Amino acid sequence: MVGITSYGGYIPRLRLKRSAILQAMGWFAPAIVAVAQGTRSVCNWDEDALSMAVEASRDCLVGLDKTEVDGLFLASTTMPYADRQNAGIVQTALNLGREMNTADFGGSLRAGTAAMIAALDSVKSGERSKVLVSASDSRQTRGAYFYEMWFGDGAASLTFGRENVIARFLGSHSISCDFVDHYRGRQNDYDYMWEERWVRDEGYSKLIPEAIEGLLTKLDVTIDAFRHVVYPCFFDREHQNIARKLKTAKGQVHTNLHGECGETGAAHPLVMLVRALEKAEPGDKILVASFGQGCDVLAFEATEAIKSLPARRGINGSLAQGKELDNYEKYLKFRDLISVEMGIRAEVGGQIAMTTLWRNRKMILGLVGNRCGECGTPQFPPLETCVKPDCGCSTKMSDYEFAERKGRILMYTGDMLAVSQEPPSMYGMIEFEGGGRFLCDFTDCDLSQLKVGQTMRMTFRKRWTDSERGYHGYFWKAVPQAN
Repeated sequence: MVGITSYGGYIPRLRLKRSAILQAMGWFAPAIVAVAQGTRSVCNWDEDALSMAVEASRDCLVGLDKTEVDGLFLASTTMPYADRQNAGIVQTALNLGREMNTADFGGSLRAGTAAMIAALDSVKSGERSKVLVSASDSRQTRGAYFYEMWFGDGAASLTFGRENVIARFLGSHSISCDFVDHYRGRQNDYDYMWEERWVRDEGYSKLIPEAIEGLLTKLDVTIDAFRHVVYPCFFDREHQNIARKLKTAKGQVHTNLHGECGETGAAHPLVMLVRALEKAEPGDKILVASFGQGCDVLAFEATEAIKSLPARRGINGSLAQGKELDNYEKYLKFRDLISVEMGIRAEVGGQIAMTTLWRNRKMILGLVGNRCGECGTPQFPPLETCVKPDCGCSTKMSDYEFAERKGRILMYTGDMLAVSQEPPSMYGMIEFEGGGRFLCDFTDCDLSQLKVGQTMRMTFRKRWTDSERGYHGYFWKAVPQAN
């Protein structure tokens, strides 16, 4: 049996109130009041599509043996690198094995489901035993625009294999056509959009029903067979119209998440699928569709194993942990849509040497230290000699992963002089469960939340960007552990 063996999700903590956008820009674009309800998810200044993919994948790997993963496919239309494999960075951050196939999928909002189909084909053929698929997007828009309201940031990850399947694969159907409702050239920061009724009337309303009907015919079933039906469409009314065209029952089609987070691009079908899996009971059939130069449709059936999956954050957990942001100007700064004076201290920095990154890749991207084989003392950064005063062993050091270990704050500070996108700069010393100490930055928190003894967890974040060279530097920070 081939199918989904695990899932995970990540929606950024910050939720921009759409009413804040309207309040700031309604004088210029009063029509945006029509979609100004609820909140949309936004990346913090140190997050992007790659960091979100790492977080969603960590969530997906809870309770799994990472050594069994022999493939990683990353899907996004907003990857930080055009010519450096982004999936390879995720692989290193997750401390996955070296002998595996990694690949980037992009070029269309259908990239997430395309990666899913490729993973399923790889597992069915016997070429791979367990493939991790992660889809993530953080799309940039101009201000005071409908798409600024519609879009959101987020990621979701799934593993596919033959053992411990929580949702068996029933089949898929795809249609491909060069239907262009928007595009973005390599030299551009923003998508060029055609008018909304074009994508609504000729895109969503025709291509999604056509593809779904194609799968139903292939499987020789009716839409009634599926307990959960998910598909993207950022027009609320058209999303409901498609449901009527398909003749679905009340409650069968999941909402498009406009009010909670907005549409998360290539990740959105997977985000909606993960949310459906969170609700699914054994025997429930799930249909998921994507949209972008055609449509992919996949069908799954939940098994008894879904009840024994270890607890995880998922999409529902991420949505529950959101913090409303009503400061539109802060959002603009985080997206580099406005320029502010950062001071001469911000002029320091730049690209890390490729040789240094290669030699220290496990430490920098994977937060891997080492542990003394003689006395068991863990330490970060990794050193050749044990730091324990009465040991000093230098012959039995082994790798030790800190990323999944919780810590507690020993001391901290809020620094108003240090360069920060969101002053004050917060950092401090944490002590990990099981041993080891680490001086690190704190993120996704307010200074008032911090206290000595506060439980912290590690998160993979963007550390800096060298815009002149197009280089993105990543490292690990600490965030308060949610209750």
